[in-house]
Amino acid sequence: MAEDDDDLVFKALASPLRRRMLDALRESSLTTGALCARLPEVDRTTVLQHLRVLERAGLVTGRKIGRERHLALAPLPIRRIHDRWISAYMGAAVGLLDDLGAE
Repeated sequence: MAEDDDDLVFKALASPLRRRMLDALRESSLTTGALCARLPEVDRTTVLQHLRVLERAGLVTGRKIGRERHLALAPLPIRRIHDRWISAYMGAAVGLLDDLGAE
């Protein structure tokens, strides 16, 4: 795993709109058109630009079926972030709480 990969994931997750897109794809895979329809406040071009950022980070995969492009969440990059950053800090926090309880 390269540091650059983590940087791309953190950059992708920094945008509230991209997080909403990931939430929509977490519920089910969607076509590009269906994803755009869930975000009526932004134009299709903007959605596609944000989608490219998510794909570059490896958070979304797409495959063409006929004329449609089907998008799906790819959760492994988020799992890598969790395993590297969140779980380590969570263990430390539990240890601190345990130490406080012992005093």
